[in-house]
Amino acid sequence: MDRIVVNNKAMDKIKVLFLCIHNSARSQMAEAYLKKFGGEHFAPESAGLEPGVLNPLAVQVMKEDGIDISNNPTKEVFDLVKLGKSFFYVITVCDAKSSDRCPIFPGLHKMINWDFEDPSTITGSEEDRLSQTRIIRDKIKEAVKEFIKEVTG
Repeated sequence: MDRIVVNNKAMDKIKVLFLCIHNSARSQMAEAYLKKFGGEHFAPESAGLEPGVLNPLAVQVMKEDGIDISNNPTKEVFDLVKLGKSFFYVITVCDAKSSDRCPIFPGLHKMINWDFEDPSTITGSEEDRLSQTRIIRDKIKEAVKEFIKEVTG
């Protein structure tokens, strides 16, 4: 595993798992932003409770921000549990009620809930849905940047 230096201490990359219901939008965006802005310090992954297919609106708004998630697979969180994966942080990006369904990972340091609206529930015209998905994307981007600051100092 790669070693990093945080606050003058050498350590392994910090494993972070982003979880949502379908691993189709919010968790995918969060994983992509943590790779982009904190990849030297973090080893991010994402998964869902009931994995679906990538949300085309999420793919489009991420592409607008220079990140291509169009080929990302959706993953089931329970498959990660079966593989014995461990994470220092598990960050749910869905509502608190849904996050209560998430499994407990061995070695988990902290579970965090970021409550973001699900792009798949947005109604209206294509442009309305894109506009709302951009807002969600930008909120996730800022949350990831703040998380990086808090963890790396």
